[in-house]
Amino acid sequence: MEFLHTDRVPAAIGPYSQAVKANGLIYTSGQIPLKANGELVENDIKKQTRQVLENIRMLLEDCQSSMDKVVKVSIYLENMEDFGIVNVLYAEAFGEHKPVRSTIAVKTLPKNVLIEMDVIALPYDYQ
Repeated sequence: MEFLHTDRVPAAIGPYSQAVKANGLIYTSGQIPLKANGELVENDIKKQTRQVLENIRMLLEDCQSSMDKVVKVSIYLENMEDFGIVNVLYAEAFGEHKPVRSTIAVKTLPKNVLIEMDVIALPYDYQ
């Protein structure tokens, strides 16, 4: 098992790793809409979703993977009424690549954000 880290996304805000590579797969911790400097994006579902997707993209790139290598996505929403907006931005981020996905409504997320996502991905060199 290899613990992975990048400075391009926010540092973990608890006792966990940003990502781990195990058995050839990359597992990311949940990404919330924080900028690399720790600043929280304003309370707007579009802006927060874009930041989360950008964090995931940068984290994967620095872990030798990419959005088109994602196998599974978990999305946690504070309000399921935001599903349609998130879906449009998600489709833009993944393009024709369509990983399996779960979307779960939750009562509260860290720092009271509107969205959190984590992914499982293959590395670049996976055959």
